[in-house]
Amino acid sequence: MTARIALRGVAKQFGAKQVLRGVDLAVQPGESLVIIGGSGTGKSVTIKCILGLIRPDAGSIKVDGREVTGLKGRALADHQARFGMLFQGGALFDSLPVWRNVSFALSGSVASRRAAAADNLARVGLGSDVLDLRPSSLSGGMQKRVALARAIAARPEILFFDEPTTGLDPIMADVINDLIRTLVTDLKITALTITHDMSSARKIADRVAMLYEGSIIWQGSRDELDASGNPYVDQFVHGRADGPIKMPLRTL
Repeated sequence: MTARIALRGVAKQFGAKQVLRGVDLAVQPGESLVIIGGSGTGKSVTIKCILGLIRPDAGSIKVDGREVTGLKGRALADHQARFGMLFQGGALFDSLPVWRNVSFALSGSVASRRAAAADNLARVGLGSDVLDLRPSSLSGGMQKRVALARAIAARPEILFFDEPTTGLDPIMADVINDLIRTLVTDLKITALTITHDMSSARKIADRVAMLYEGSIIWQGSRDELDASGNPYVDQFVHGRADGPIKMPLRTL
């Protein structure tokens, strides 16, 4: 089976900082893969490289077997249109009502786009009473649901989730995790999530990969997380201060 997304030897440097050091990773069609790792390990840069927002210095990125590094113009726009994205902060347009946020990437009449917005909001547990509200009038959890409805509105082949539970209380975070898992399964979407929230990783993932200092140092099924045999993974998964991962001390 051809991988939906395949990275081989992907490297990226910004000035003197080497962010990615030869990332090798594959995501299979219909799979939910979660990349875990601390801040600054290259998770977001990896997604931006796949999307074509950043061009890697070296390596190959293929989507359905087609090389996508170096795409420009219309070819790049067509490539990016295959993806849906749930941003860490939601990235909703507060000047637009909820229904226009959700249907932002859709074409058609006002009536058809409003109906599509209502349908997608229903998928994430929100009713038609929020259609004409501004995002700023909603709670953080509701805003995240609206952003999720927008991400799936165009029925993308691939969904990216960037720290999907950041800023949410534990109960709402679990609600969002359940929604993501259900939507990915029901819509048969390939999903790639980046997070440092292990509760989220355990709920969303079919398979987990850990990115550390710009390289994938371990990958395996969700059920293998607690017995990975990798000291870096074990320390991160269990949130221990002692271990091979050393946090920099900062002077206040």
